[in-house]
Amino acid sequence: MSEKSGASYRRYDLDWLRVFAILSVFIFHSTRFFDLGDWHVKSPLLYFEADVFQAFLMTWMMPLFFFISGASIYYSMGKGGGAGKFFKDKLLRLGVPLLVGVFTHASWQVYLERVSHQQFQGSYFQWLPQYFDGIYLNPGEGGNFAFAGMHLWYLFFLLLFCIILYPLFAWLKGRGQGALIRFGNFLGIPGVAYLLFLPTAIFYQLIEETPGEIDPGGWPMPVYMIFLVMGFVIVSNERLQSQLIRMRWISLAGTSLMLAGYLALMENIRTFQLFDDWNGPMSCVIVWFAIFAIFGFGIKYLNFSTPFLTYANEAVLPFYILHQTVLLTIGYLVFQWLLPAGLSWAIIATASFAIIMVLYEYLIRRHNVLRFLFGMKPLPKQHVAEVGKVVPA
Repeated sequence: MSEKSGASYRRYDLDWLRVFAILSVFIFHSTRFFDLGDWHVKSPLLYFEADVFQAFLMTWMMPLFFFISGASIYYSMGKGGGAGKFFKDKLLRLGVPLLVGVFTHASWQVYLERVSHQQFQGSYFQWLPQYFDGIYLNPGEGGNFAFAGMHLWYLFFLLLFCIILYPLFAWLKGRGQGALIRFGNFLGIPGVAYLLFLPTAIFYQLIEETPGEIDPGGWPMPVYMIFLVMGFVIVSNERLQSQLIRMRWISLAGTSLMLAGYLALMENIRTFQLFDDWNGPMSCVIVWFAIFAIFGFGIKYLNFSTPFLTYANEAVLPFYILHQTVLLTIGYLVFQWLLPAGLSWAIIATASFAIIMVLYEYLIRRHNVLRFLFGMKPLPKQHVAEVGKVVPA
């Protein structure tokens, strides 16, 4: 399941899943132009089918992100250095790109929204002083200042959760290790892990009833802490992971059946009243079947590395930081042409992916200043001159 190197482990399955997760987010945002809800930039042609597709992704996509992050925290805390090293790493990897995003391309995204919604006419630099007028909440809500960096809310909340949960993580890696083992062994009893939907659903319902609750990515924000903690717990226990491998086909079947019912309910009740009543509980059941299926198959079949994985895994964070800004820019331009929706999507997705990778390869990846601003580790001096020669296989 991993490659040992000193006190640290390289989980190639987590690397593959991280790449899979970011591609899922890219596809999700590339279709947001076409759903029935409001967004920063919208296509003139909207489709209910886009809402159904996005509902499929939202049931597991961002929970998987936080689950992988929790697993990564478990291994990073095994490298030593204590609280100082932990917080320094999180501030550099999450805080710096978040801060840069808030004061650069997040403002461009808000500008595109204001222009495309006919709320402003003029150039970006004419609008820019208005960026600090009020706090941006959601499309069509609040002011302009995107304190969480628009789509970078994941970095904002992950950093916040790391600060809040560090005492728990440190205890579980230290004096609470016995409790961690016992809890992992309990979850490793066949079928017991699926019961995680109960505390998830209870917490979900409590948060949903809280005034002012926000739900980025389709889930109430505090609920993501459950997925973060459980990623930490599950990768700590070999017995539990072996059980997830054995349950992978059951998890996949459960995911498929429940997702089919969930999407059918959404498709056939377009008023959404009954769907809204069942949305939370159904999502809390589906998400654990989906995570266990993805993770179980990942452990079983993705325990290998390739030059592509090495390259792609390093590119994940810069790709995530850039993707929505590029998508919105290309989408805003393409929709001026009034093309068929399918062709518009194909042009937006293809052009955006290419532009992101060109920016990453020829600007960010090769220069230590930009690597720092995008949360990447600096290149060793002896490799700076050679990095341009490395081509992913």
